[in-house]
Amino acid sequence: MCSIMVDTGSGISMDKFSEAFSATVSRGPDATRIIRKGSGIMGFHRLSIMGLTPSGMQPFTLGDDAVVCNGEIYGFMKLKKELEKKYSFQSDSDCELLLPLWREYGVDMFRRLDAEYALVLYDSASDSFIASRDPIGIRPLYYGYGDGGKIIFASEAKNLVGICDRILPFPPGHYYKDGEFIPYSEIYHASSYSKDDRETACSKIRQKLIAGVEKRLVSDAKVGFLLSGGLDSSLVCAIAQKYSSTPIKTFAIGMDKDAIDLKYAKETAEYIGSDHTEVIINKDIVLSSLEDVIHLLGTYDITTIRASMGMYLVCKYIHENTDIRVLLTGEISDELFGYKYTDFAPSPEEFQKEAEKRIREIHMYDVLRADRCISVNSLEARVPFGDLDFVSYVMSIDPKLKMNTYGKGKYLLRHAFEKDDLLPQSILWREKAAFSDAVGHSMVDDLKEYAEEKYSDEEFEERRHLYANPEPFTKESLLYREIFEKFYPGQSQMVVDYWMPNKEWKGCNVNDPSARVLSNYGNSGV
Repeated sequence: MCSIMVDTGSGISMDKFSEAFSATVSRGPDATRIIRKGSGIMGFHRLSIMGLTPSGMQPFTLGDDAVVCNGEIYGFMKLKKELEKKYSFQSDSDCELLLPLWREYGVDMFRRLDAEYALVLYDSASDSFIASRDPIGIRPLYYGYGDGGKIIFASEAKNLVGICDRILPFPPGHYYKDGEFIPYSEIYHASSYSKDDRETACSKIRQKLIAGVEKRLVSDAKVGFLLSGGLDSSLVCAIAQKYSSTPIKTFAIGMDKDAIDLKYAKETAEYIGSDHTEVIINKDIVLSSLEDVIHLLGTYDITTIRASMGMYLVCKYIHENTDIRVLLTGEISDELFGYKYTDFAPSPEEFQKEAEKRIREIHMYDVLRADRCISVNSLEARVPFGDLDFVSYVMSIDPKLKMNTYGKGKYLLRHAFEKDDLLPQSILWREKAAFSDAVGHSMVDDLKEYAEEKYSDEEFEERRHLYANPEPFTKESLLYREIFEKFYPGQSQMVVDYWMPNKEWKGCNVNDPSARVLSNYGNSGV
């Protein structure tokens, strides 16, 4: 990951800008550069991934234009060959292509990019700043307004605390120009459904996921893999191992007394032949990390915080004990193919509507979790299930095929790889278990118990009403909200709501986000 920050002309001093920008130096610890452009300031913290030499340092300039970008552009060498007919390049960085692309295509460049990115560029011809973010929001970007109503952009909300009164996430699939946020991609919405039958759909799922993994293996820095032993991360690791000439490095985490995932991760690792590491945590480590995790996340959402405990701690181990710089993860599969609760979807239309909502909002939840837990440890996240071609196709599959009418969730994804022997059948058909539960049921239980001990019933009722948009509804949610407010006072609008099952569906009106409370949990926790 890298970190960017751009003041478009609020008049903030260079010292104050530098101080605010320093809050995210862990995203890019290799080098920092801050320059003035027009009436504004542009800053960049670098984590060297592609083009490791000093020539790959940003901001990149072309004439009087400049750009800062936290991103990866896939297939950039093909683009570069075309652009080299007209432009000279000084580095091997993929992001150096952005200003030539801007010169050639203007805002149309954003829909042309196969990329995970957040960028801000200065266009000297119009003396203005233009910003854009990838269609899913895999790379973070926030904004607020400073003095004189001038917009300020930053990779994380923590850069803007104390500078902007109101901080909001930059909407994915949009660009900002001349004071407006303009959509260029609504990847979550399928304008029409594919006519592919089940077998054709599964064949394309297989082909497109393999392509999504392959392109994310390209890196000048070392690559590792998070492996929970669940279907999604196991598929990513198995595909990567198939296309790697040496054993890939996989990492799993679990509680010291009841970890569910560790045994399945080990089974997967032994089957595919990866170089596998287990990280063991306990109650004291989890509770002592809670405030740090909420601070780095910038959320009060229960699901996100629970799931981040294990992810943050395994990434911390990787940062402190290896020279890996890039991590592939299994996020975004659930939103596309279904959770345990989407088994209760009353119709294909409702299933699709829920998937659209989840993909549209995922930048505030699972994608945020992956980015922050990884980037705060000076690593870069890559998400194969978030490949734009893959997401577009899966969202276009007739939802009748995606609903769980097969007696097994995510059937299409499982069936797509059934004949490959990439994974043991026991892993390919393993029941879904939420990551926060599978790290160990005791971890979530410890967090809930800690919150119960912190507040009496009277204190809970009195204090939860101090907060709105949304109001805490359990002692655990109150605890998280109060820690959040300590670091991000008055900024609850950065998250739209709690990530919960759809309470309008029969069987989903629950007060805990864990799938453990659903009637169909079954042997997911075994």
